[in-house]
Amino acid sequence: MIRRYEALMLAVPELTTDETTGLEKGFDSTIRGAKGSVISFERWGKYRLAFPVRKNDYGIYFLARFEADEDSPALANLQTFFTIKANNHVMRNVVTRLDSDATLAYQRPKSLEEAASSRDVGTFLKENKMEGLMPTSSSEEGDATAKKAADQADEGVEEIEEIEIEEADTDSEESDE
Repeated sequence: MIRRYEALMLAVPELTTDETTGLEKGFDSTIRGAKGSVISFERWGKYRLAFPVRKNDYGIYFLARFEADEDSPALANLQTFFTIKANNHVMRNVVTRLDSDATLAYQRPKSLEEAASSRDVGTFLKENKMEGLMPTSSSEEGDATAKKAADQADEGVEEIEEIEIEEADTDSEESDE
């Protein structure tokens, strides 16, 4: 039975066009050598990483989708390709099996090359459908909300102090007896 897979690769940020072409051709020949077929091989672009990988703060992502027979050695050959042949270029990789009924459509964030040079927080929140996290447009409303929260906090402190004083009074009455 033929299965559909995708491989997400994180390559070094200094990857040249020739090296990218070599990576794509090597991936293609590895899959075809195992009687599989490559559906797509896409360069997502350069992204800033959450933490350094092999002392790199940036990396270039590639997404490849392919089909192979579940009994074929395609996955083992692909792992060997990443470990031995593409080790200098591919820092990390993950291969997952896709649902055969699922669509191949996906949405990815813009890379550093595609993104605008300067974006403010409001634009970012709107683009990622997080308007609820946006600060209110009126600073008076924000000041009123902050004052109300501070007053509520002060009331809570006063109540705690009153309780402590009452407990202290009962302790002194018991010791007098």
